[in-house]
Amino acid sequence: MMVPPPTPNRPEKTPAAVAMAPRRGNRADIAGHTKAVSAPQTEALADALRPLTTDPARAAVFCDIDGTLAPIVRRAEDAHVPGEVSLLLGRLARRYGCVACISGRSATEARRLVGVGGITYAGSHGAELLAPGSSRPHALEAFKSWEDRVRRFALDRDTPEMRRLRVRIEDKGAIAALHWRGVPDEDAARTHLERIAEEAEAAGLLTHWGRMVLEIRPPVPIDKGQAVRTLVERAGSRSALFGGDDATDLDAFGALESLQAEGRLEAVVRVGVRSGEGPAAIVERADIVVDGVEGFRRVLAALADG
Repeated sequence: MMVPPPTPNRPEKTPAAVAMAPRRGNRADIAGHTKAVSAPQTEALADALRPLTTDPARAAVFCDIDGTLAPIVRRAEDAHVPGEVSLLLGRLARRYGCVACISGRSATEARRLVGVGGITYAGSHGAELLAPGSSRPHALEAFKSWEDRVRRFALDRDTPEMRRLRVRIEDKGAIAALHWRGVPDEDAARTHLERIAEEAEAAGLLTHWGRMVLEIRPPVPIDKGQAVRTLVERAGSRSALFGGDDATDLDAFGALESLQAEGRLEAVVRVGVRSGEGPAAIVERADIVVDGVEGFRRVLAALADG
């Protein structure tokens, strides 16, 4: 059954910061402000990352892209990963056993956006894997077989009403993403997309609501947690970190938790990238909470320097 998206909150205008939010267990509060991270904050972050930095060859670093490495923008095609972040990922790839970006974008688009050839890209929420140095991603055949049907469904909804509402349709192969961020009447656009979501589910497709986006997907089970599990098992990692900002990233958090419970991982670190639009669970379930892309960049820097 289709669940309508919650009305998004406007992003808070707070400075980027690294914080470790207080929660059950070993988490301490080190919220930052407008100044640079102080020495005690840096030490606390280093302590939280020590399970990875003490044995980097057997550690995995995973992260989302949009909202984590790249700021959220009105049009998905205008997203940009800062050059400093790309350089940090390149450094991490030379030190850690496995480094991967896990995104809702296609794997090839994810690599184009990040611009680092030496890491793995899991695209389409884990349905595609693009290994370092590979020219083409490997895609789940069951997922790929729905590409024409999903694309046809989306094109049939590219109506004058959609254009009047200025809803943008992004072709992501076997996933169609309908964006309404920044349109003149966001409430009317969301209402219209709720009807489209009902039509998609009636047609046997799956729907997923993200940050100002509705995705139409094949009826094939995929999520970022599956990608995390696959990559951990392939690399033989004993510790792993995942950083993300949205609901789909909670599946990756869950995979880390399950792998640790099964004894396949000795330590996990969940980094929640806080925003005004992200789900509360991203902060509630995280071991480390950071504010925005700049906050996550500091985590990457600490991993590179640790």
